[in-house]
Amino acid sequence: MPMKESILSHLDQADKLEKLYRSNKSSFKEEFNELYPQLKGQPLAEFWHERLNYETDTISWGSAKEWKFVALAALLAGLLAKFPAIFFLEEQFFYPRNLGFVVFPFVSAYFLWKTQTSRKTIGILAVVMAIAALYINLLPDNKESDTLILACMHLPLLLWAILGASFSGGHISNLGKRLEYLRFNGDTVVMGAILLLAGLLMSGITVGLFGLIGLNIEKFYFEWIAVFGLAAAPLVAVHLTQTNPQLVNKVPPIIAKIFSPLVLVMLVIYLGAIVYSGKDPYNDREFLLLFNMLLIGVMGLVFFSVAETSKNEPSKPGVWVLLLLSFVTILVNGIALSAILFRISEWGITPNRVAVLGINILMLIHLLIVSRKLFQTVRNSSTIGEVGKVIAWYLPVYFIWTGIVVFLFPVLFGFS
Repeated sequence: MPMKESILSHLDQADKLEKLYRSNKSSFKEEFNELYPQLKGQPLAEFWHERLNYETDTISWGSAKEWKFVALAALLAGLLAKFPAIFFLEEQFFYPRNLGFVVFPFVSAYFLWKTQTSRKTIGILAVVMAIAALYINLLPDNKESDTLILACMHLPLLLWAILGASFSGGHISNLGKRLEYLRFNGDTVVMGAILLLAGLLMSGITVGLFGLIGLNIEKFYFEWIAVFGLAAAPLVAVHLTQTNPQLVNKVPPIIAKIFSPLVLVMLVIYLGAIVYSGKDPYNDREFLLLFNMLLIGVMGLVFFSVAETSKNEPSKPGVWVLLLLSFVTILVNGIALSAILFRISEWGITPNRVAVLGINILMLIHLLIVSRKLFQTVRNSSTIGEVGKVIAWYLPVYFIWTGIVVFLFPVLFGFS
């Protein structure tokens, strides 16, 4: 049963609500706060509202059972990361195809366990992930194959989509859950960056201290200890974010608010600088690649900013910044799209050009829809929450295209 329905059905049962809260604190808080306006005045609802929204500096580490799961999953992830060393596999074959499987399946398992997802849903997601792993490892080992490189590059996005399904407990049609998933990614990236910096500091101190007494452990440390630490970091970051949503959930909105206007100014200046420098993406392949990476990054910032601000109504200037940023991003997309079409007309169809053409068309359509909603928000005929729903509604389109690139492109282009 979805979290929101469970809260409503057990509203007069304090023990049931406590059990729901402990099963997934972040999801419970999100869903309860959405329900609160219609529950105002009820004693138990008022109690939970105060409890969930009370600011505290206390850190919750979670239960021993949760940490046992995290530790076991981290150990398995580390062992998978060391498969080439343990089973004498070729690293250049293993890592491009399987690096995503070191992270996503174990984090997915964490959410499936936490949300007590049905066995049927768990089975479906496990089968999809197993098929993806089997398929990518059975592709011909042709290092010059563009379709192989494309499949390896797009596979993590497909695994990220499976993680989203796990995060929602299988309720993939729930737009609110999709938006919550986007916000969760922002929070987890912040927590992961903090853990990574702390890990780098600890590694430097450890290697340095052992070096002072004449023991050179650098090779062993980074080949084994650091690898297991990196494999564990995503799981630890996810667990801490879920048990302590108050720790980092204020940081991503601040980042979005600061960087959105800065990126807008930078992008306008950059477009002018392109004209001044004489560079063009029509005849320079490397420049077109960087141009598309810029486009994806800016578009991601727009969507990230909307997802982070959709919880509360932002200021009118903030919405204007997002609207202008989306307009400039549409312009950048249009330039990139025309350059790709020009290159196809001049030099023919290749897997890379078709893949980039497809994603640019999908992004342009999405940006136009989002820009329209942002314009309506500026005119007070819509809300930023509606913009967030439009972003969430369109996400499966990207995942379908990703599946086509991963599974069909190698066959359609003869594994070339």
